[in-house]
Amino acid sequence: MEKTIVCAAPEEMGGIAQEILNTHPNERFFIFHGGLGAGKTTLIKHLCAKLDVIDNVNSPTFALLNEYLTDGGASIYHFDFYRINEEREAIDMGALEYFDSGDYCFVEWPEKVESLLPDDYVVVDIETIPKGREVKFYKNS
Repeated sequence: MEKTIVCAAPEEMGGIAQEILNTHPNERFFIFHGGLGAGKTTLIKHLCAKLDVIDNVNSPTFALLNEYLTDGGASIYHFDFYRINEEREAIDMGALEYFDSGDYCFVEWPEKVESLLPDDYVVVDIETIPKGREVKFYKNS
């Protein structure tokens, strides 16, 4: 089932994050589509806040991966594959092990590693529109 929510301001992303988590409570792998500046990292920050992350959440554009810890000691992995040129780079950094960890994984620019993605995940599409952002999310089945 696909859901679409329009938000007029970045602070509304917290409600969208909660809706995503409520709609997909058993999912741990999420991919994010959207152009530069669409709000992918902003939404991931809100998701991490809802999941009680105690670390500073920011874009891993240069590091490719940030690991965040929750208040309960769980790990959340945030990938940004914008800067890679081939999937081999993701494999070399150990992405498959993280993908298979069972921990939350949030992946920006998943089209760069499409053949490496697991079978089950939640797709989050963010589009800039005149009234703000349109966020669509659904399970990929």
